[in-house]
Amino acid sequence: MLTAQRQSIRLLQTVLAAAVAVPALLFCFAAWQAYKNDEGVAEDQIERSRDVLNEHALKVFEAVERSIAEISEIIRDMPDQEISANQEKLHDRLQRMVSSSPEVKSFWIFDRNGRALVNSIGYPMPMVDFSDRDYFKAHVERDVGTFIGAVLRPRAPYGGSPFFGVSRRRMGPDGSFAGIIQASVLPDYFEGFYAKIGKAPGSYFSLIRDDGLILARYPALSGEMRLPAHGNLLKAFRVHPVEGTLTLTSLIDGVSRRVSYLRLPELPVFVLSGLETTAIRDEWISQMSRHLIFGIPATGALIFLVALTLRRTTRMYEEANRREVAEGALKHAQRLEALGRLTGGVAHDFNNLLMVVGGSARKLRRTDKDAQELRSLQMIEAAVQKGERLTRKLLAFSRRQSLSPEIIDLPECVRKLRAVLEQSVQDDVEMELVAPAKAIAVKVDPDELEIALLNLALNARDAMPHGGRIKITIGTAPFTTKAGHGDLAEHDMAFIELSDTGVGIPDSIRERIFEPFFTTKSVDKGTGLGLSQVYGFVQQSNGAITVSSAPGGGATFRIVLPISADAPAPRSAQPFEGGSKEVGGATVLLVEDHPDVSIVAADYLEQSGCEVLLANSAEAAIDVLNKRHGIDLVLSDIVMPGMSGLELGRLVREYHPEIPVILASGYSDKAAVATAEGFTLIPKPYSPESLQRIIAAKLDETRKLRVV
Repeated sequence: MLTAQRQSIRLLQTVLAAAVAVPALLFCFAAWQAYKNDEGVAEDQIERSRDVLNEHALKVFEAVERSIAEISEIIRDMPDQEISANQEKLHDRLQRMVSSSPEVKSFWIFDRNGRALVNSIGYPMPMVDFSDRDYFKAHVERDVGTFIGAVLRPRAPYGGSPFFGVSRRRMGPDGSFAGIIQASVLPDYFEGFYAKIGKAPGSYFSLIRDDGLILARYPALSGEMRLPAHGNLLKAFRVHPVEGTLTLTSLIDGVSRRVSYLRLPELPVFVLSGLETTAIRDEWISQMSRHLIFGIPATGALIFLVALTLRRTTRMYEEANRREVAEGALKHAQRLEALGRLTGGVAHDFNNLLMVVGGSARKLRRTDKDAQELRSLQMIEAAVQKGERLTRKLLAFSRRQSLSPEIIDLPECVRKLRAVLEQSVQDDVEMELVAPAKAIAVKVDPDELEIALLNLALNARDAMPHGGRIKITIGTAPFTTKAGHGDLAEHDMAFIELSDTGVGIPDSIRERIFEPFFTTKSVDKGTGLGLSQVYGFVQQSNGAITVSSAPGGGATFRIVLPISADAPAPRSAQPFEGGSKEVGGATVLLVEDHPDVSIVAADYLEQSGCEVLLANSAEAAIDVLNKRHGIDLVLSDIVMPGMSGLELGRLVREYHPEIPVILASGYSDKAAVATAEGFTLIPKPYSPESLQRIIAAKLDETRKLRVV
């Protein structure tokens, strides 16, 4: 039955694919043919327009050159003094020539120093120096024939539209430079003509000097326009100096066009005609749209019917698959949560046992022992330390470990850890660190961060038995989606990414790698708690962790952490070193429900010279506080039957604010709450040295507050 259904689905999928593919292929072929045809039509139109521009420009420049030649003939052999003397008559003559030449704004006659002798604009002539104009300077050194200058604005006292100069050299009787004759040609005249013939959408016309200077343009642009020297059009002018056709994107307005150019005979000027590629494409789209009006409804109806049938047939499979995926994800989350609760509970009881064993071993060490007994004590203490590390990893996974989060600079912290990480791998493993110079503030427990990175580095090392490369990358990135195990808010997050070139992680076990005690290594090579510690630390730090890998392609672990708005605080260079003289004589109320742990803790306190008052519950501790005066500090376990240590601490703060409180925690979901409320925590199992140090610090802090 199932096989028949799958065959039916495959058949429907084939029919649906054919219903889509065959019309699509036919349409694509027709569209390609139509586009090529439209390109050819557009190119013919561009070249015809170019030829029209060429004829127009030739006539304009020929008319201007004839006028300049006529003026040259009028003033032949006339010295400058005579020209100035006949200024009024010459002005009238030039003015008549301008009135019959719509492309010309004005005619001018200049002497050898760039001073205007006569023009068609006004009489008498003001004393204005034009020796800096390009149309004048071009003729000073040598005869360049007809010179076409840049587009300029009139100089005061003259005004009006911009112009470009067309000029020729005046010769003295001895052939020397005597000045120039210049015509001020209007770009507006060309642009007006271009606008008349540029009715098609996307039309483009221009008059450009061979060095890239634009004399006239449609559509018009304001300001001086010059093509960049590295542009494709100037390169084309150099490669094909007479004519050419190419597609380019303008570096002036950013528009892509198909352009054809042609050089005017004996002049350094090109005419250009073009059409925007979008206009060509729009025409093609318009043409194809008319075909689609008839083709789409029929094809769409066929596709709709087949797709509807296929959808109804496959709906049950999709629903079943979604249910299976959801159930799998739920079971996985429940399994991790159950493992977390189980391992956390075991770790709590184990911590108490470790504290009793460790405390008893320390007490025995204070008595006289022979060498064999000392070795036995050393073995006991080593086992206790190993057990502490084990429970630490279990608590990290269960997210019940007591952390001491600080605002740290993430890149700087990892840079300081680099030497430790490099020492943890073999010599044939290369390690690279990529971290930004700027600070990235995050709130984490720096010691747990170090352990997490060590676990990842060791995991990478074991995946590269023959050497390889580990790369650690630190940075920030926008975070808007789920990342692995947990949802995070939408804002920039910090990340640490550790990648290796090892054997990779098979897909079959990727979902289980964070489970405690899961390992692919042999019994003597690993406990299966390294990655679970990383997972628990990241979750407890309000972050997330993802892993990507392919068999044989290495693995990449990415830890994402919230960025803190506060600045990183410098860590103390030296730990606080308290001595018995700082806690000796202090009266400490010890609140502990476990009798053996109570005995060990009391022994630790007495070693430091403290007077110890015992209470086996929070309620008993309240009675002691109400009856006994002179208590200097309360040391209480968090997890106790009835009232918890955290609730006791709150009551002490309220009714005995002068008495500091230290809370001990081996496993508790209230540890994070206690830290957030400002209580000092000491993790179980603790040593007499760590207990003495933290009590001394707390008493010292209380004394300073009293002084203030």
